[in-house]
Amino acid sequence: MAVESSVTEPVTLRALQQTMAAQFEALPHAQRPDDPMLEAGQVLAGLLGTSLAALRAPLREGALAPVSLAARAHSVVADVQRGVPMAYAVGVAPFRHLELQVDARVLIPRPETEIVVEHALRVCADRTGGVAVDVGTGSGAIALALAQEGRFEAVIATDISADALTVARANAARCAELLRCPVTFRLGADLAPLAGERVRLIVSNPPYIAHAEAAALPTAVRDWEPVTALFAANDGMARYEAIVAAAPAVLEEGGWLVFECDARRAHAVAALFDAALGWRDVAVFPDLTGRDRVCVGQYTGE
Repeated sequence: MAVESSVTEPVTLRALQQTMAAQFEALPHAQRPDDPMLEAGQVLAGLLGTSLAALRAPLREGALAPVSLAARAHSVVADVQRGVPMAYAVGVAPFRHLELQVDARVLIPRPETEIVVEHALRVCADRTGGVAVDVGTGSGAIALALAQEGRFEAVIATDISADALTVARANAARCAELLRCPVTFRLGADLAPLAGERVRLIVSNPPYIAHAEAAALPTAVRDWEPVTALFAANDGMARYEAIVAAAPAVLEEGGWLVFECDARRAHAVAALFDAALGWRDVAVFPDLTGRDRVCVGQYTGE
């Protein structure tokens, strides 16, 4: 279905949503949203900087869409039709209670990573305070979600990519009023930016796809999302190995290390803890689809 190159006629928000939904419905199966009408509403809400819930009344009441919004919406559809991931086309992605700016410099935050944050908060529920670290922060999603909770005195976000840190800093500024502790950003690989410090919590969603698995990835991931945030050596295990090995020099006694994992590698990650000295309460947890997704371990200090 062709997309108009310009939009000058007044159109209601509902009509714009319906047009976009029809265009999403016409996408190839791999790109097509599960619910095109819902996806169209979420895109409009994202472009307007509001929630879909807040948009429901204007949609129902026949409110007109600003011409500028209609033009931007059609531009999003055109981008998606040429293969751009929806979040990059819109420029924002939701994560827990935050809305983050995203582009091809960072991974798109995903719902399963919200489960990682939940487990990180759970293992630290016994007290407040201490420093939390998000290793490989990307858009800043995990770091900013932790800072929003008010459980820690500070959050440190690290990344090997200066471009990613630029995005994360912009998101911290965007969400500043929602954050309940300071967030600082450091450039470097794995735990190198934390040399000489002791922290209470390390959380990481590291690169975990083997290079040999690239061909099997959806094109929207393989062709658009940053390679350095996707792939790792040693069959996808290299970053886990490096972080587990370095964590005892950084974690305080009783501190926790929490990983997001590829479902096929979660128990191999747990085995890294089990093979090293000084870890207890190592466990693997599923995401909402039942796939093993989170691995946690507590450092004993021994």
